[in-house]
Amino acid sequence: MGRDIQITTISPEHRVRFRERLRENLAALAQMLDSGAFRFERRRIGVELEVALVGPEGDPIGVNAELLALLEAAGLDFQSELGRFNVEFASRPLPLGDGMIDLLFGELTATLDGARGCADTLGARLALIGVLPTITDFDLAEQSLSVNPRYRALNDAMLGELGEEPHLHIEGTDLLDLHVPSIAYAAACTSLQVHIEVLPGDFAVHWNAATLASPLLVAASANAPLFLHRRLHHETRIALFQQVCDTRPVELAAQGVRPRVWFGDGWVHEGALELFTQNAHWFPALLPLPEDESPLAELERGETPRLAALTLHCGTIYRWNRPVYGVGTSGPNLRIENRVMSAGPTLADVTANVALCVGLTRGLALQEHPAWERLPFGAVAADFDRAARDGLGAALSWPGADDRVPARDLLLRVLPMAAEGLADLGVGAGESRRWLDVIRGRAETGRNGAIWQLETWEALRAGGLAPAEASRELVRRYLDLAATGAPVHTW
Repeated sequence: MGRDIQITTISPEHRVRFRERLRENLAALAQMLDSGAFRFERRRIGVELEVALVGPEGDPIGVNAELLALLEAAGLDFQSELGRFNVEFASRPLPLGDGMIDLLFGELTATLDGARGCADTLGARLALIGVLPTITDFDLAEQSLSVNPRYRALNDAMLGELGEEPHLHIEGTDLLDLHVPSIAYAAACTSLQVHIEVLPGDFAVHWNAATLASPLLVAASANAPLFLHRRLHHETRIALFQQVCDTRPVELAAQGVRPRVWFGDGWVHEGALELFTQNAHWFPALLPLPEDESPLAELERGETPRLAALTLHCGTIYRWNRPVYGVGTSGPNLRIENRVMSAGPTLADVTANVALCVGLTRGLALQEHPAWERLPFGAVAADFDRAARDGLGAALSWPGADDRVPARDLLLRVLPMAAEGLADLGVGAGESRRWLDVIRGRAETGRNGAIWQLETWEALRAGGLAPAEASRELVRRYLDLAATGAPVHTW
């Protein structure tokens, strides 16, 4: 949930200074865009994957500080996440081409295998799952926040802006309705984030493509149907994160003030600067920490600015497709971060989800007549919520279709477009087919992580297990099956 920060007392002067620095960051970014500072020979992708830590009985175990120390000693680069039962790791940026999807799978596997060895010494297992079914209110108390001070700062800033406890109201087969004392409840959400590098001139078309693809990506990858022993949405993570991190009092929401966790309210026309400017102008800073270095002065010296104020601010605005600025060894880069998909169930499923996301985004971007021009943005936003609620059972809009199409059928329809997108990026036909066939298997069987969890939960409850024990048994079976590496549609 953002970069590390040094906590200081925030004064009114800090807020004024931060706002001024944010404007300088936007001006510097505009100069860089105009000067052609962004370039690459081959488009790169990267992956961030969040992991839940599970004890022997299937319950969450809050040992991320101890695990991170072991991982660092082993030379494995992991980071803390919001809750003490979460960690996160990232792949290195990989230039797309033949063999790159396979290479991504191999790197993720090697990293996770190494982490499992460290976790074993703490009596913990690593779970790739959208929401861990065994989580309880006790696991989500404020003291469950990771020790990194940025999480406490975010909690205090968000609750301070809201002025009251966040209200959760999620209706599925069961109902969840409660007020929660902190943003620690967002720690239940465990996701896959896909970064796609784009050139400035291609940003708008790729952001629109990624946004149009998002409802289908949610339906295909749904893996979070259970929370606090209740059957809620197939991808409960979406509503849960949106509601926990909504910093608007009821009155501001009624006025149409935009939420911090946000699908958006329109297609992008002008590119990345349009989104960065919206973030700066529409959202108050949660962490207005002073930044001493002027990015305009850095540009004058011929240096590449890190735009620290802009990246810090945008890191507290959780668009489901988020613009990202970064500086790597080859210079500055612009990325689209797609945040809509759950973690898991296996690395085979994760890699297939990445292939679908990257391929479909590129395939849509290549269309001669942009597909999003034939579909109102509001219809796609409604589909996003529908896909989160119903998963593979959702009926979704699609350009050229007279009526909404079942997600399973739509997946089969768009797989050739995803394959075309991967081919355009240099991915070989055999490699592309191997990973997209995992998605095909889900569509043909109607089984993704959410469906498996719901079927297993209902069978365990029908067999007489109480909700808490049914959750533990479900997690134990899930981890055993995931350990085989077989994708979830074969479970």
